[in-house]
Amino acid sequence: MMLIDRYKYEKLERITEPDGVRHYICPRTGKKLPSVTTILSGTADKTGLIEWRERVGEAKAEQIRQEATRLGSLMHTHLECYLSGMPRPGGNNYVRLLAERMADQIIHRGLIRVGECWGIEAALYAPQLYAGTSDCIGVYDGRPAIIDFKTAKKIRSREMIDDYFLQLSAYIIAHNELYDTQIETGVIFMVSRDCDYEEWIIDRDEVHRYKWRFFDRLEQYLCHK
Repeated sequence: MMLIDRYKYEKLERITEPDGVRHYICPRTGKKLPSVTTILSGTADKTGLIEWRERVGEAKAEQIRQEATRLGSLMHTHLECYLSGMPRPGGNNYVRLLAERMADQIIHRGLIRVGECWGIEAALYAPQLYAGTSDCIGVYDGRPAIIDFKTAKKIRSREMIDDYFLQLSAYIIAHNELYDTQIETGVIFMVSRDCDYEEWIIDRDEVHRYKWRFFDRLEQYLCHK
């Protein structure tokens, strides 16, 4: 697959605060914009997460979080290299081999349906409001789409990934505003550590509903920050 330079995606300076909150610097105004993930995390119901951390203990919970982050980052690197035509990471330890196998699932079962790739790790922003980084922007099954890659310990149900759809919708809003596009499709490729694969798609009507729900979360975040 060839990376097509259809749009000139801007590079945004990214700042991670000491408390882990991520911001981007808007290239138009110089203002710090909260990331989409920061907005969603800051307005999410964390009851289950808090209970889990109490159950396993803070040290164990942090170890699991760091391992998941490392695995997810490495899998994303595999996919970025694949899409850009660069050599993929090597190594034969457990995490590196697992990341490679997980990336292969997305490549052979998901990306095979992506006809064009316009951007990888592309920064998007809504001036004065928010910013974020989309894993992949291109054409999925003939439709312009925002695409995200997700890892999970086990494949989740659709009801469990509501915030992922909100994230996609936020990126769709920003892309359509910045580049005068009419993207109406969001796609999630998810792979588990058992290398099970699942794919979810939201189209026009669902995207519209998720857009308004994201704006509700954005308003909630801005009112309480």
